[in-house]
Amino acid sequence: MNNTISSLVAMLLLQGATQCSTQSVAPISGKVIMTEGWKPVVYLVQPRNFMEIASNFGGLVVDSALVGSDGKFVFSKVPRAEGKALFQLCIQKNGTRFSNQLWDDNPLVSNYMPIVLHKGERLDIAVEADRFQATFSIPKPSAENLALLLLRDIRHKAYRQESAQMVDGEHADEAALLEREAALQRFRQPLMAFADSSTSLWPALVAVRWVSPASDYERVPEFLFRQCEQWRTRVPENPWTVQLCQAGNREKLPVLTGDLIPDFPLPMLSGDTVQLHTLLGSRLTILDVWASWCAPCRRENREVLSPLWVQHKDRGLQILGYSIDSSPAAWKAAIAKDMATWPHASHLSGDATPFLETLRITTIPANFILDAKGKVLAKNLHGEALKVFVEDYLNRF
Repeated sequence: MNNTISSLVAMLLLQGATQCSTQSVAPISGKVIMTEGWKPVVYLVQPRNFMEIASNFGGLVVDSALVGSDGKFVFSKVPRAEGKALFQLCIQKNGTRFSNQLWDDNPLVSNYMPIVLHKGERLDIAVEADRFQATFSIPKPSAENLALLLLRDIRHKAYRQESAQMVDGEHADEAALLEREAALQRFRQPLMAFADSSTSLWPALVAVRWVSPASDYERVPEFLFRQCEQWRTRVPENPWTVQLCQAGNREKLPVLTGDLIPDFPLPMLSGDTVQLHTLLGSRLTILDVWASWCAPCRRENREVLSPLWVQHKDRGLQILGYSIDSSPAAWKAAIAKDMATWPHASHLSGDATPFLETLRITTIPANFILDAKGKVLAKNLHGEALKVFVEDYLNRF
């Protein structure tokens, strides 16, 4: 009897020791190659909602780990979550006040990396302090973390290809401004393609946020809406899907490709107020949103729209200019100087205009290419891309 009790006690003690040992094993540890100027601390940041993913100063710092003289670190207070959870590991420079500051102006030297932690999983990380995201590695990563590492590589490749054109130069001319916009769109394309093809929610959400860490999706609202629809079909009850769809609500996004342009009453240069739909061309309409003070807009008037108008106005092309000017004199002078002889409208109220509120846009130059019924066929095509689209479309008739 005593031997039996002793055996049971021994088994319970051994089981308890095993459980304690399992619980004491750190789920996240690793080694950092430190360089001068960096704090010897790695921070674990947990985004609490969709907009805090990859957000500067967003997310809650839930743990920190000192980096030893050998470069090793161990987290001891990682939150226990059921299933999977998204975190961001980051490091800060000396003198940085906030532990959750994330740098993304240049992804090649970003100081953080998103990870997905599974219940019971351990991560052993190797990384360099001064190129934290670029050098971040995990041996035998889970499917989600492998996808995040692939997404990181896609992002960095796209940035290396487009970064020279994406620089916001202090004295950039109108051509450079338009090229910067085009380069930004090219940079976003592979990230959007990744999200569209992702079979896992977490990597897709990171891709969506990396498309615009500043949460400006005005130029890609179709992508945001598409992502909402994709994950609402797959995991509708997931709270992160709900948050994604709050951002991707089509009633709050700019008018989408495939939508019918609102039939808005427009005050014309002639003095009349005319419903937009009555101004549509018999085959194609370019609704161009511009201003006299917008250099890229003025260049587009002279070098793209004016030649298109001359060549195709008798083939069913309409161009309708809507200006967000506030000065009648400046507006009329720009029209005359650019020889923009197509119909023009403006509320002359600056950017506080009811038409832009209806379109739900704030950025110019902007355009909507419409079919004969006012359906949006394409948006924000400029330069050669706009010329090719117009000519290809009209050649169908």
